Amino acid sequence: MDRTGPDRPFARRRLLAVCTATVLAVPGLTVLSSAARAADADLVRNGGFEAGLDNWACTAASTVTSPVRTGTSALKATPAGNDYAQCSQTVTVKPDAQYTLTGHVRGSYVYLGASGTGTTDVSTWTQSAADWQQLTTTFRTGPSTTKVTLYTHGWYGTGTYYADDVSLVGPGADASQPPAPPTGLKTGTVTSGSVALSWSAVPGATGYAVYRNGVKAQTASGTSATVTGLSPATAYSFQVAAVNDAGESAKSAAVTATTSPGTGDGSSGLPAHALVGYLHASFANGAGYTRLADVPDSWDVIDLAFGEPTSTTSGDIRFNRCPVTECPNVESDAEFKAAVKAKQAAGKKVLISIGGQNGQVQLTTAAARDTFVSSVSKIIDEYGLDGLDIDFEGHSLSLNASDTDFRNPTTPVVVNLISAVRTLKARYGAKFVLTMAPETFFVQLGYQYYGTGKWGGQDPRAGAYLPVIHALRDDLTLLHVQDYNSGSIMGLDNQYHSMGGADFHIAMTDMLLTGFPVAGDANNVFPPLRPDQIAIGMPATTNAGNGHVSPAEVTKTLDCLTKRTNCGSYSPHGTWPALRGLMTWSVNWDRFGGWEFSKNFDAYFG
Repeated sequence: MDRTGPDRPFARRRLLAVCTATVLAVPGLTVLSSAARAADADLVRNGGFEAGLDNWACTAASTVTSPVRTGTSALKATPAGNDYAQCSQTVTVKPDAQYTLTGHVRGSYVYLGASGTGTTDVSTWTQSAADWQQLTTTFRTGPSTTKVTLYTHGWYGTGTYYADDVSLVGPGADASQPPAPPTGLKTGTVTSGSVALSWSAVPGATGYAVYRNGVKAQTASGTSATVTGLSPATAYSFQVAAVNDAGESAKSAAVTATTSPGTGDGSSGLPAHALVGYLHASFANGAGYTRLADVPDSWDVIDLAFGEPTSTTSGDIRFNRCPVTECPNVESDAEFKAAVKAKQAAGKKVLISIGGQNGQVQLTTAAARDTFVSSVSKIIDEYGLDGLDIDFEGHSLSLNASDTDFRNPTTPVVVNLISAVRTLKARYGAKFVLTMAPETFFVQLGYQYYGTGKWGGQDPRAGAYLPVIHALRDDLTLLHVQDYNSGSIMGLDNQYHSMGGADFHIAMTDMLLTGFPVAGDANNVFPPLRPDQIAIGMPATTNAGNGHVSPAEVTKTLDCLTKRTNCGSYSPHGTWPALRGLMTWSVNWDRFGGWEFSKNFDAYFG
């Protein structure tokens, strides 16, 4: 957490105009003989939008009855901000075959294209179409291509566009058979409320169906899934079927697992949807000091920032409240402790957050580990707090070169932190609230890189939080990764995602809820967390950190992840209505911004 604090469309338009003019000048580019296409079919479903947006994935779009080219409906989409209002549809095609994509559009800077062709992705566009104008392009699929994504979109800030009668003419895919049943089904981490499963990949499968006690429980796009919502101390049977366009395979051989006793949901009394905020309790900075008693009831978890070590490797954590010279309106210790009790009486949780931008903590020795436990316990006891937030940043966590398996870490700073937190959890019991606020570099970057890598040379901090999260997942109340002050991160779609819009938050959160192979190793999969364990970290204002998004983008993020509506270009692998909520840096900055962030949260969840 930081204590202190577009594209160029017109240039791209000119470049696109030159490139498109060159392409369209090629003779015969879109001309195909009728004989060659006699057996072809239109593969687009609902290309005239007569069934609304069925079969299409769209942002900022709807259907209208006027203007239309044919039929009774057409697409209307309006780009806004960083979104260019794309509508897309994935169709099944035949490998090594020729296709013609056609659509009719109205408006300025309207695009029609195809991606995932296996050869050269194509697009065409019009700078201005006052009335319906036909756009046409062609492509040939690659030797192993069976799916192609078609799309239409506008451009940033250029106004509403319309589309109708989109078609893709070419050979239909050959009839196929359902895939073989999966093998190698096995259980992984088992908690009181969930069971992690994994299995071997099936050739030709496009997804998998997971069965619990003979009833389909969920689907998965990869070879792992975590079944949640289970009862404690209960035996369950699981099977998996492979799926493709032709249908579902027979079920795999069954495996059984018995959930552990106890609550196991990590909620510790939180509401179904919670708002988490950091309170600048030991400093003021540009946001000013906010007294704990003045924090509105919107905030369900309040992280006191920060407890910091006396030295990087001492493990001796101190919580020094803001001095009156820096915070003239700071309350007394007695008033502060009374405010903690008042918040708790109102059902809120107050935690001590350890680390932050300036608080580098490296538990390199067993002695530092033990000092960490005793000093953190002293802070919790003195102020009567509910638990601990781990906000280790910078160089607090890194992996030794020989430490390559997140499931079995060997690096002292990692092993000692896990041990220290387990000791604290055991000391305070089931109601102890444990949260973590890592940066994307330490978590989602692990999809590509983990530690120094097999051949060395990588940053040893890459993915270094993964073994901590994994080891403590049964004790973890909330993980709220800082989706800000981040570089571009590759998502599960193998595309890089950058801050500035809902897609970044959706992609980063989808990784936590779906799970991912660490460093691309399919045999080393980080299992998904439960949705009630996830809150999405966002800056409250533009002053608070890089990556701030408007309330509208926050709403799009929540809509997509909890309802699978209002999604952008990234399509998540599931729908998670039990997603716990949001975290922000910080309460102080939200107050500085007129409480915009918390008011939007309240309006969304009611």
